[in-house]
Amino acid sequence: MPNFFHDYDLGGLYDEMFAAPGEPRPHYRRLWERYQDMSGFGELLTRQKGANQTFINRGVTFTVYSDKAGTEKIFPFDLVPRIISATEWTRMEAGLTQRMMALDLFLKDIYSEQRILKEGIIPRALVESCAHFRPELVGVQLPRQRHVHINGTDLIRDADGTYRVLEDNLRTPSGVSYVLENRQIMKRVFPNLLRNYHVRPVSGYTSDLLDLLNWLAPAGVESPTVVLLTPGVYNSAYYEHAFLARQMGIEIVEGSDLVVQDHKVFMKRTGGLTRVHVIYRRLDDDFLDPTVFRRDSLLGVPGLFEAYRRGNVALTNPVGTGIADDKAVYYYVPQMIKFYLGEDSLLPNVETYLTSNASERSFVLENLPKLVVKSVNEAGGYGMLIGPHATKKQLKEFADKIVANPRNFIAQPTLAFSRCPTICGREMEGRHVDLRPYILNGESVKIMPGGLTRVALKKGSLVVNSSQGGGSKDTWVLADDGDAPDTAPPIKPEKLSV
Repeated sequence: MPNFFHDYDLGGLYDEMFAAPGEPRPHYRRLWERYQDMSGFGELLTRQKGANQTFINRGVTFTVYSDKAGTEKIFPFDLVPRIISATEWTRMEAGLTQRMMALDLFLKDIYSEQRILKEGIIPRALVESCAHFRPELVGVQLPRQRHVHINGTDLIRDADGTYRVLEDNLRTPSGVSYVLENRQIMKRVFPNLLRNYHVRPVSGYTSDLLDLLNWLAPAGVESPTVVLLTPGVYNSAYYEHAFLARQMGIEIVEGSDLVVQDHKVFMKRTGGLTRVHVIYRRLDDDFLDPTVFRRDSLLGVPGLFEAYRRGNVALTNPVGTGIADDKAVYYYVPQMIKFYLGEDSLLPNVETYLTSNASERSFVLENLPKLVVKSVNEAGGYGMLIGPHATKKQLKEFADKIVANPRNFIAQPTLAFSRCPTICGREMEGRHVDLRPYILNGESVKIMPGGLTRVALKKGSLVVNSSQGGGSKDTWVLADDGDAPDTAPPIKPEKLSV
């Protein structure tokens, strides 16, 4: 029997598959045994090659704007899945649901009574200085009173095996198309393995999303017209835009395809104008309406915000959700949960320092070589400093940036977050992974079982973003634990004094 893991090094870190050298965790044992049944590493590489070719044939791509060698890239996919036990997932679902409910209440509050600011739980200046705070939305009544519909929450697992929230993505969370494509390809490469493992399906996501979009339509509309608004083919996530529109059976449009008349939105078609009731927009607030936001935007629709404000069209996600994407506001989510729900956080944040706070800023500046520093509004692995891997010049540059604009940064410890076995050449090596579950907030909160597991393919790298050389894995949530009892530590509520 081949032993793909004979020289596998746990590296003293939490490993998703192995509890100890040569000892797979109970919910991974069946997969480990399947690998032992293979004829050798060559068979696994042949299957990996087949998966890669399928991605090419299906055109599963993303765009890297800064790559001079070409913008369109095939999203790297690793054949070794990440497996989550049923018991562990139940705990995670509870934490994600709690977080979604608190974020929705926070956004509703910020754009209405602002109780959390008046009571001093979150500094008013922090919110009002947020680049994504939209004062134009204050007092606007949103469809169904939902202020966020979709969230992609990024989780990591620390050295103790505890899941922690790294950040929230409420504006236009991306990546779900890769989850769905990954699963289809795994079914082709290992057709019997998923069925034997009792893996929960992910294919219901697009129908759940369409149900949510239809539910948001203005009152009295029985058969709403829903469209997906994209910036266009050169956007980094255009593949996903087209994929989701196709899966839901809705039109994909650009701003030039829409027009506003009498404060209502219409789609231009060869037979005339068709009323649009719901827009799933994959376009940032800044570009939505040049009469309200960026005047130079050629991507949006003049008059769209007024139609939205009057309740004649619904937008998903709503305008203004980006407040909660701000990494300095993220710092206060445990306090939001306590304030709005009266509960302790089931999924704790990563320890975070606000450089806008004088004492925490001093600590950060003194310990830059040990910390990760992030710009509060950047994404995709950009605007980051990883202290232990930085040069003296880079450390000095970031120190100067922090002093010049302390509101623009946070800092976190350099975490040794979990690794998962990954095919690296002809070896199996551990690579760091995170997890982005997708949460829908409609008539009830629905969470796709699993989500996008991103993997840092570069040895030693802590950056999992595809734009920085990362890839993905299929994420398996087990329908039941059966003979694979859960051994993960329980989620520990985070104690707060508010």
